[in-house]
Order: sequence, then structure tokens, then C-alpha cells
Amino acid sequence: MNNNPNQNMSGQQPQYGQQPQYAQQPQYAQQPAGPQPDNHMVMAILTTLFCCLPLGIVAIIKASSVSSLWSQGRYDEARVAADEAGKWSKYALICGLVVIVIYILMMVAGVGIAAMR
Repeated sequence: MNNNPNQNMSGQQPQYGQQPQYAQQPQYAQQPAGPQPDNHMVMAILTTLFCCLPLGIVAIIKASSVSSLWSQGRYDEARVAADEAGKWSKYALICGLVVIVIYILMMVAGVGIAAMR
């Protein structure tokens, strides 16, 4: 490696009167105006336990990624993950409610059939 302080990062010598050019430093994302989005973790856990396990697990995975994406400066991805966590939690809730309604209808139908005998 050449230790010449006048040599720039591209390996070329600057001409007389020119400033040496160095590689640009990476630009970091600026903190957006606003707080971190809600990750919907509580709803994801509750729908996993009481409604629909597979859809709730997807919601938990999405919700758990929100904080890490936000701290890495990936704000748009964090917002998308938060929105998806909420979406999957709602899907799990709807699925659980549909199963409960079907169960109640089947119980009513079973009682009706038993009463007819």
C-alpha cells in the first residue's frame, strides 16, 4: 500500500493546483419526524393464542422486526412491517371469529337434530 498522503483513494496523483479527491462517506438516513410505528405485538400474541395459530405466528414475526428495522434507520421498511403485522393480526382475528361462529352453528344444529329424535 502506498503511504503517499497526496494520493487519493482511486490511486491517481492529483495534478498541480487540484485538491485530492477522497471516497465519499456513506450517507446515513435522517431521523424522520414522528415516533416509531406501533408494532402490534400485543394483538399478534393474543390472536396467536386465542384465534388462529398460523396467521398469528406470521403477525408475531412481522411485529418483532419493526423495532430492529427502525433502529437500523430503515424507517420505510419498519412502517411496512408494522402495517403487515396489523394486517396479519386482523386476518387471524377474523379467522378465529369465523371458526367460533361455525362451531356455534354446528352445536345449534346438533341440538336441533337431537331434539327431533
